Amino acid sequence: MDFEPSPAASELSARLWSFLRDRVLPAEAEYDEYRRLAGPDDHTVPPVVEQLKKEARAQGLWNLFLPAVSGLSNVEYATLAEISGWSPDILPEAMNCAAPDTGNMEILHMFGTGEQQRTWLDPLLDGEIRSAFAMTEPDVASSDASNIGCSIRRDGAEYVVDGLKWWITGASDPRCRLLIVMGQTDPEAVPHRRHSMILVPVDAPGVRIERSLPVFGRQDQHGHAQIRFTGVRVPAANLLAGEGEGFAIAQARLGPGRIHHCMRAIGAAERALELMVRRSESRIAFGGPLADLGTVQAAIAESRLEIEQARLLTLKAAWRIDREGARAARTEIAAIKVVAPRVATAVLDRAIQVHGALGISDDVPLARLWSWHRAMRIFDGPDEVHLRSIARYERSRHRAGAAVAT
Repeated sequence: MDFEPSPAASELSARLWSFLRDRVLPAEAEYDEYRRLAGPDDHTVPPVVEQLKKEARAQGLWNLFLPAVSGLSNVEYATLAEISGWSPDILPEAMNCAAPDTGNMEILHMFGTGEQQRTWLDPLLDGEIRSAFAMTEPDVASSDASNIGCSIRRDGAEYVVDGLKWWITGASDPRCRLLIVMGQTDPEAVPHRRHSMILVPVDAPGVRIERSLPVFGRQDQHGHAQIRFTGVRVPAANLLAGEGEGFAIAQARLGPGRIHHCMRAIGAAERALELMVRRSESRIAFGGPLADLGTVQAAIAESRLEIEQARLLTLKAAWRIDREGARAARTEIAAIKVVAPRVATAVLDRAIQVHGALGISDDVPLARLWSWHRAMRIFDGPDEVHLRSIARYERSRHRAGAAVAT
């Protein structure tokens, strides 16, 4: 396994670190102040983000997530995604590398028709609009995607969409123009051929955004919407790929996207560790800095060990995707989806503890980062689903080994 970045990727990394330190981290206070004054129910983007988007694009730090555009491997992009995780509210979007747009752009690139790409992919790649991915439903256990009951029914030259979705990230942002909706087109088919995906404009008649759901009491800028679809009609040409292809598209979308999430989580953990060390060196208690206390030293050391292990596992998954594709790497992808948020929340928790009361305030980013990465153990498949997949793989591998031994 070779995780060495190319000279071009190394140069991008250096440029991105400078952009983070010089422009993005200093902009966080302005971002937070805009959101505070706008109020929690406002989902407009702080103007500083649009300014940073222009700067990032001018520096070539744009659409790095998409190999066909950037020329980067998944391993190379993983190291850049980690840097963006230091400021997850700002930097991924400044680079036009923010979820859920990245996953949506990937599937439009892979499965979209020429017309679909001109209408939706091009403005997404230009950062002119945003999008959302409507899969999860409140009335079923969506961790088993075969439960999804939203109806996508053919009616002549149109499809009619009916159903209720929630936790639709990004849909509350007024820049969101497109929903990629997963629903049933053939309830009688075998489970993994029942579902399809269709492109639905946010302003289509019958689409109603009912509310934005908070994460641990916090409203994100882009929002996590509950959306009701009532007799929504869209042209049949809006179907992605074909009827029954929904599961295949979802797997193609979620594989690389989980790499991005996990590396950003490692970046957040690195920021938490840096803050922990700084606080422990500057805070005096019991006659000396907190850093002299054995318990604090253990917290620092354990955090470093966990971050390094999580990073290596994530890079291994990215390396296997590069070599064999996301399907072959599905066990590694499942593993990192469990490990990365666990590590991030553990390191963040230690950093909060070292900061004391400051750590649970909004004067430092630790509480906000913790809440998001705790939620990460649920979205894109809960830990239990990924653990089940890993266990299945191990059982099949050992059965195959036993057969060979026999």
